[in-house]
Amino acid sequence: MQTSMLRTALILGLICVTGPFAIDMYLPALPAIEAALGTSVSGAQLTLVAYFLAYGVSQLVYGPLSDQIGRKKTLLIGMSIFAVGSVICASAPTIEVLVIGRLIQGMGGATVMVIPRAIIRDMYTGAQATRLMATIMLVISISPMLAPLAGSGIVAVGSWREIFLVMGIFSGVSLTLAQATLPETLKQERRRKVNIKELSRSCGILLRDPVFVGLTFIAGFGMASFFLFVSSASFVYTGEYGLTPTQFSLAFAFNAVGFFVATQMAGRLAEKWGLATLIGRGVIGFATCATVLALLELAGFQGMWLLLIGLFLAYACLGVVIPSAMVAALDAHGRRAGMASSLSGSMTMLTSAICIGLSTPFFDGTALPMVVSIALCGLAAVALVIVTMPKLRQQQMVLATA
Repeated sequence: MQTSMLRTALILGLICVTGPFAIDMYLPALPAIEAALGTSVSGAQLTLVAYFLAYGVSQLVYGPLSDQIGRKKTLLIGMSIFAVGSVICASAPTIEVLVIGRLIQGMGGATVMVIPRAIIRDMYTGAQATRLMATIMLVISISPMLAPLAGSGIVAVGSWREIFLVMGIFSGVSLTLAQATLPETLKQERRRKVNIKELSRSCGILLRDPVFVGLTFIAGFGMASFFLFVSSASFVYTGEYGLTPTQFSLAFAFNAVGFFVATQMAGRLAEKWGLATLIGRGVIGFATCATVLALLELAGFQGMWLLLIGLFLAYACLGVVIPSAMVAALDAHGRRAGMASSLSGSMTMLTSAICIGLSTPFFDGTALPMVVSIALCGLAAVALVIVTMPKLRQQQMVLATA
């Protein structure tokens, strides 16, 4: 990888990691939050749902805004809102106020989902863009490995409130680095004013593109499966299996590391197989592993190591799907990259929020509801692959000859 691309990947990765840190870092503290604020498991999980909802909806704003005022100014606005939400979360006296703080955090944090992807599309397409996205996800991979450990360390010496203060500080450092070192990739002559008519037209074009919609929901169900794990894992590992917060952090990192290691293969495999074949094989592998794990749990073959290994294999397959689907969804929409990134990201996160909301009533503190929900997401993604991949191949042929 060229030095300039690697430098861009590192900077964008540090920006992107703010969003996952806002999820992963406080996971070990969820049982403590439940006890401290006198709420239930569902109440604690609601703080995640609130974040995902705001994170999803707000992306619809940042993409068009960045198409008008530029990527860096939009990033500044979003990260400032995130910092305000972090302070509210740190001082929340009730679960209701904490949920509001998480909503505000999600509103601001959504910018780190939109802007880096739009910047990538400003600079690259195809396999190069997939390679850059995969490198960014390598930087992001520090989140599931370090964020829960950092959160459990903070809880050990302080309380869950300090976790949110650290989030705010981290976002400020990342923003300062981006403003100082990242160039503005959207030139003045390429900017477009935001208006309702243009937004409606752009949304219509995107939503009428079956490849864009199909790939977005493939990524959406993939991310939903991962966030279903995120929202339930701390209660399963500490409740059913009796792990300490630190042990949970290590187990969580083990499950997540397969995903991020696999992302590093996405660029090379995309060049070898093509994006359509890579996405199809990755989704089928993920769905197969997740379904086998769910069937074993249903048959009574339960245990922590079975869960750890099964999820590791499933998310390793998923790791090649997410960056590839995200990149391929935007390939045909360079003229409206900001809006396409917004809409795709919004649909992805809203899918996650809906899946978590639907599964929450069935959660009983054991692994079974979690793995069944993950398997259902995998099967939904397989159905979408069957419909979408032939259309993606046709679209890529057209783009190659254009």
